[in-house]
Amino acid sequence: MKVFLVAGEMSGDKLGGALMQGLRQLVPDVTFEGIGGPAMQAQGLISQFPMDELSVMGIAEVLPKYLHLKRRISETADAVVAAQPDVLITIDSPDFSLRVARIVKDKSDIRTVHYVAPTVWAWRAGRAEKMSHMIDQVLALLPFEPPYMQAAGMRCDFVGHPVTTEPVGSDAEVLEFREAHDLGDEPFLLVLPGSRRGEVGRLGPIFAQVVADVVNARPDLRIVVPAAAPVAVLVKDLVKDWPGNVTVLDPRGRGEQEAQREKRAAFRAAHTALAASGTVSLELAAAGTPMVIAYDMNWLSRQIIAMMLKVDTVTLVNLVSETRDVPELIGADCRADRIAPVLLDVIGNPGAQSEAMNVTMDRLGRGGEAPGLRAARAVLDGLDRLERAE
Repeated sequence: MKVFLVAGEMSGDKLGGALMQGLRQLVPDVTFEGIGGPAMQAQGLISQFPMDELSVMGIAEVLPKYLHLKRRISETADAVVAAQPDVLITIDSPDFSLRVARIVKDKSDIRTVHYVAPTVWAWRAGRAEKMSHMIDQVLALLPFEPPYMQAAGMRCDFVGHPVTTEPVGSDAEVLEFREAHDLGDEPFLLVLPGSRRGEVGRLGPIFAQVVADVVNARPDLRIVVPAAAPVAVLVKDLVKDWPGNVTVLDPRGRGEQEAQREKRAAFRAAHTALAASGTVSLELAAAGTPMVIAYDMNWLSRQIIAMMLKVDTVTLVNLVSETRDVPELIGADCRADRIAPVLLDVIGNPGAQSEAMNVTMDRLGRGGEAPGLRAARAVLDGLDRLERAE
């Protein structure tokens, strides 16, 4: 069996690596070609070109590389058609992946699978119908996504979310973390202002005032800020005048395993968290840490998205658990004077979100078969090969 995979960023590479491992477990003689990063290369993929060439976001970043990316799309599609694999699996990065899949479909009858469903349940529902012209099957991370894809004519399998297989900080790691940062038994607030410069720039001043208000009301509270490597300098500059005896977790110059160990210990040890919107809410739920979600964007984007948004919450814990237990302050509500009182309420009653977080993790597949293996089974079943593989 021959599989061609395309991933364009680190999160997709992790999904791809787990999927490849699952495929190899079910079909030992499977071979792989395509584009991927270290996780996929560890499973035997020789990437046709460095994956980081595709890891660009935003108009300002994409425009200078547009012609190069267009060439890469054409090269990748031609490589797929030449390889004649049993299946092409594109992983997230839809701007690149779906363009490749469209060309492949125009030139061949190769089966196409896309891993990670677009958020059509939130906005731009028309994306599902457009995908159906080049994608045969979708692998979904969230349990409520399949009906949206199926309605557009594609097979869609919920395969579980990778957050359910990520390690959670142990008691020993929590103790080690507290000792290393001289936290003792003091409660601390985890502040997560985002991993991109634009996010940190917008949310930083708002979060700064929230922290000042909360620490004024709760002077016993310490502040811990995990910083993503690309914005670590910006975060350190941001928090230098914050109250709360701030600890910044800077992953630069440290091994990946050491940095991840510290991060998961901080998530598990935290009393509460204030976080930018995104998948971080699932990481916090996995660690059992109650949270408040806040996010804003530029004025024009806010107006456009407000008109297109189809849901009354964007927090994944709320959506998966079918509750509204996690407070979120988005757009015009993302103001310190509104966030701080809500955050203080959560700090005073941290157990209110426990059930929603547990339901979320169970529905995402906690305790079940690993998502990579489930995804592999779904791919093989789509090829009518699952019975033969077993």
